[in-house]
Amino acid sequence: MPTAAFTTLGCKVNQYETQKILESFEAQGFEIVPFESPADVYVINTCSVTQSAEAKSRQTIRRASRRNPDAIVVMTGCYAQFTLRRGERLQEAHLVVPNPEKLRTVEYLLEHFPQLKERLERERPPEGTPVKRRSRAVLKVQDGCNVFCSFCSIPYTRPVLRSIPYQEVLEEARAMAADGYREIVLTGVLIGDYGAHSGSGGPDLAGLCQILTEIEGLERIRISSIEPTLISDALIELIAEHPKMCHHLHIPLQSGDTGVLKAMNRPYDQAFYLDLCRRLRARIPDIAISTDIMVGFPDEDEGAFLNTCKVVEEVQFVRAHLFRYSPRPDTPAEAMDDHVPDTVKTERIQRLQAVAKEAAKRYTLRFIGRTERVLVETRSKLSGLMAGTSDHYLQVEFAGSPSLVGQLVQVRILDLSGEGVLGEIV
Repeated sequence: MPTAAFTTLGCKVNQYETQKILESFEAQGFEIVPFESPADVYVINTCSVTQSAEAKSRQTIRRASRRNPDAIVVMTGCYAQFTLRRGERLQEAHLVVPNPEKLRTVEYLLEHFPQLKERLERERPPEGTPVKRRSRAVLKVQDGCNVFCSFCSIPYTRPVLRSIPYQEVLEEARAMAADGYREIVLTGVLIGDYGAHSGSGGPDLAGLCQILTEIEGLERIRISSIEPTLISDALIELIAEHPKMCHHLHIPLQSGDTGVLKAMNRPYDQAFYLDLCRRLRARIPDIAISTDIMVGFPDEDEGAFLNTCKVVEEVQFVRAHLFRYSPRPDTPAEAMDDHVPDTVKTERIQRLQAVAKEAAKRYTLRFIGRTERVLVETRSKLSGLMAGTSDHYLQVEFAGSPSLVGQLVQVRILDLSGEGVLGEIV
């Protein structure tokens, strides 16, 4: 059978879409192999959120081409969309699928390479290969963004706001639960905008989560990145009251300085963000908050950078994704003056990493001696211990059997480790 391999760069939305593309290839009869293996087709779901992401996308495409020079290399995703928009061509990519059409990748492939279609028809087995399942599933419920942050290219690659009809979401969530998934991570480009105005069929995000909690076999619901201005009181109450809702939110900060936030065209200031985090912790004690922070936005001076450090120290993010600003084509920030030198960006990100690590440590220490519900996911290659994620997004390692993968277990937290905490099964 023809073989296909897949890899994803970027966000959880991309991860979800890659999985859907993979399943469509399986339905056609392709055998799915690891991306590091020789394959007949390589599909790379690319990202363009930073220059670094674009560079990694190009490197991944070229690596796939070198791995099997006879393979068909397919690129899709946001970077693919930008190459189409700019009229660029990557020699190693034999097929570029527009981002809005990525879920039809296998159709594009078989249309452009009919010899593959003929081979599939000759060699397709009576029954398809079963899909490999995991303990956690990503479920996309929304697409598109219209915020137009001055640094971001996503509104150009995903311009149409669309909420997936809630009946379709429910159907897919029930199927995931039936397949053995215990946790679903809801994702979207602007997930907090989910609602009837863009096609949900009725519920907003809080209403959708409430309906999802009624699915038998589904034990945990986690919400991925959500804009601070779109966290409703109803959603806060649901997270506080319902045991299936994880006490964790990923809330992008980007900068802790009000002036920089204004230049970024972010629709909040430092005071709003801090007040939101205080309200969350007042209603949901010890809620885990993770975030994204950009360093070195144009005109970010030392005072603005220290304001970001101040927010990190106060909020005590359980995890912070830190990245350097890089100009995105056709965005307002690309034309701004006073770009921060790369040497300054590097120095600041190192300082901020130290601040974020210490703040996360202070947050995590409060769980020592407490019991956390952990979804067992894998065996650590480094320690040999079983590893999983708690309701509060702690990465927990403990002694146990691989047969526990996919189960929720109670683990008493004993100590800090390099990347998370150590515990023992209760």
